[in-house]
Amino acid sequence: MAERRVAAIAPSRTELSLVRFENVGLRYGLGPEILRDLNFQIPAHSFQFLTGPSGAGKTSLLRLLFLSHRPTRGLVNLFGHDISQLGKDEIADLRKRIGIVLQDFRLLDHMTTYENVALPFRVMGRSESSYRKEVIDLLRWVGLGERMDALPPILSGGEKQRAAIARAVISRPQLLLADEPTGSVDPTLGRRLLRLFIELNKSGTAVIIATHDIGLMDQYEARRLVLHQGRLHVYE
Repeated sequence: MAERRVAAIAPSRTELSLVRFENVGLRYGLGPEILRDLNFQIPAHSFQFLTGPSGAGKTSLLRLLFLSHRPTRGLVNLFGHDISQLGKDEIADLRKRIGIVLQDFRLLDHMTTYENVALPFRVMGRSESSYRKEVIDLLRWVGLGERMDALPPILSGGEKQRAAIARAVISRPQLLLADEPTGSVDPTLGRRLLRLFIELNKSGTAVIIATHDIGLMDQYEARRLVLHQGRLHVYE
């Protein structure tokens, strides 16, 4: 096992929690609940790993946090808002404050790598002159400096993953959700990407990284959220 605490994670602070789940359950259609009785909070500025066996519901929990799924029951409070009381436009506004990296990447095939990563700024209505250097610098940092003009269909899986990560972090969201973000890259680049998440956390973003990699988690002093048989256990 790797030695613990080889890198410092910014400690949780005492500010109001960004996320609060109370007795939350989720099922698809008429099937059984795949998540049940979830009770936890995500403090502002915190860093945590989300883990558990395959099929435990990690991706489903991330989708609940991103508001792309509604819970079957229970309370989800995000950024101080009870999401059951919000309309479609209000939900869309809250999602702009969240960065997400899913395993299907969600890159737009008709846009270049540069354009995909710059998309959050375009949605905000910012001029390209105000963000171009920032986007280029980040693409170089994640090893895509030579692929800025490439379209997603010709990128490798690892390149798509790095582009998706760059797009998720470029606008410094209040909450970052990442599903197996180092799964398609070599260990050296994986550690580099983790440093990116750590620096983002130090600048104020709450980070949740879903991973199966116990060795990776053992290198960092961070809170762990463990899903098992549909329930969540929190280890500080």
